[in-house]
Amino acid sequence: MKDFEHIMSVWQAQPVNDQLSVDEALKQVKKGISGLSRKLMWGIVAMIVALVNSFAVLFFSVFQSWVTYVGLFIMVLTMLLYVLMMIRDYRIIHKRDATSSPTEYLEDLKQYQKNRARLYGNLYYTYVMLLSVGLTLYFLEVLQDATIIGKIVVYTLTLSWFLICTFYLKQRIVKSEEEKINLIVERLERLKGQFEI
Repeated sequence: MKDFEHIMSVWQAQPVNDQLSVDEALKQVKKGISGLSRKLMWGIVAMIVALVNSFAVLFFSVFQSWVTYVGLFIMVLTMLLYVLMMIRDYRIIHKRDATSSPTEYLEDLKQYQKNRARLYGNLYYTYVMLLSVGLTLYFLEVLQDATIIGKIVVYTLTLSWFLICTFYLKQRIVKSEEEKINLIVERLERLKGQFEI
């Protein structure tokens, strides 16, 4: 009898695997994905507006120096590549529905996660560097007639903005997005694990 009681106490002490409700998990996944896709869509819209403005300045303004055109061309090309990468990521998220094939959707989400990690890794610094070079070349002519104080103010504000974006905002955005994606991936993997057992 003692053996039976011991077996019962060991059995009852085992952790209970919380079963995740399929409907609730999919609702949470869809909510998380819609939040990510909405944020990504607004980023695409903002970048397209900036791209159109830069494109208009490049083709409808007259500058004396070819260096200014090179700077604008570098900025336009950099923003265009960034927009294309964001559109690709948006399409990965919306390629298929999470309810139709959760396993394939999980793989697509992991691909998106890998793309975003690479984008926010070394590519982000390349993006900022190219924009900085483009703006510097653009400012050489545009600020040519400005006072020394005006030049210092413009260059200081521009440099400050790039530093804030690179070392403060980037970290917060990456951390927030990473947490959301990890939560969605974890929920889908738990669901997948429930059905494999």
